[in-house]
Amino acid sequence: MEINMQAVVWLIVLVVLLAAEAVTLGLTTIWFAGGALAAFAMAIAGTEVFLQIIVFCTVSILLLILTRPAAVKLFNKGRMKTNAESLIGETAVVTAQIDNLAGKGQVQVKGQYWTARTPEDGVQIERGRTVKIKKISGVKLIVEEA
Repeated sequence: MEINMQAVVWLIVLVVLLAAEAVTLGLTTIWFAGGALAAFAMAIAGTEVFLQIIVFCTVSILLLILTRPAAVKLFNKGRMKTNAESLIGETAVVTAQIDNLAGKGQVQVKGQYWTARTPEDGVQIERGRTVKIKKISGVKLIVEEA
């Protein structure tokens, strides 16, 4: 029985790519593993190396373009915002006047106190007002009056 070395090479590439995907769990190499599987099948069929490489590239790119968006959406479906990221869009109460030029301002949200700033200098928001959290910059909340 003759060993098809091209098929063995593609099989090794396939296993390495699958192992890398198993370790990273980031949907990074699975598309190329599909391409390696197609090239492996081409090698078994006895096609030229040039065609195997073209099939590997074509299938990998097609899988990446056609299936990645759906796969990413599926895997991120149940993803919940965590920590500070979950504050964006929330309402907070100003506990110390917000004044960017004076470098002061504080809000309370979800029982926690945060340093707060407005998106533009010159805007002041008085204590006791309600604000909407627009984004987070470092350890400061960027807020606008609600």
